[in-house]
Amino acid sequence: MKGGEMQMVREAVAVFQTEKDMQAAIDDLLNHGFNRAEMSLLASTEAVETKLGHRFRSVRELEDDPEAATIAYSTVEVSGAAEGAVIATLTYLGALAAFVPVVAGGGALAAALIAMGVGGGSGATIGALLARLIEKDHADYIADQLSHGGLVLWVRTWNSDDEAAAMRILKSHSGEDVHVHGVQTPSSDS
Repeated sequence: MKGGEMQMVREAVAVFQTEKDMQAAIDDLLNHGFNRAEMSLLASTEAVETKLGHRFRSVRELEDDPEAATIAYSTVEVSGAAEGAVIATLTYLGALAAFVPVVAGGGALAAALIAMGVGGGSGATIGALLARLIEKDHADYIADQLSHGGLVLWVRTWNSDDEAAAMRILKSHSGEDVHVHGVQTPSSDS
């Protein structure tokens, strides 16, 4: 296809009433060969309404709307790794900031180690606060989606076997309104 042309993409879609059920479905999909890059979730209410140009009441209005803003699925482990990286980086920077003046001033090794510990402690505190903010944002996102009727999960399917497997898995984890739809997307063959 030439650039600008559209192609039909098939997706299985489901709405979940709990994060636990949705996560169990995602874990099962991953265990059955689906890739996390093939999964997406509804974006925040603000992002969806900005993209659509109007308010919506229920996620069910959006599950088949190709214009609905979506976000890539990100695992809990990825979020945890990001939080760990934030904490580790701030700890390192705090320790380094404390260490440099001590060494530059000709302080003893013991003083340098103490300074690293003190500096690292403040960095870890900042990192822990940032991690809590990340957790709060996630909890707020889940609560917002549930207040609009549930958590929508889209799973890209490549063939009829994928469609059948995805639908079976989504239904087995309390997915509601499970179905497959086609969405027109710009061709990647530019």
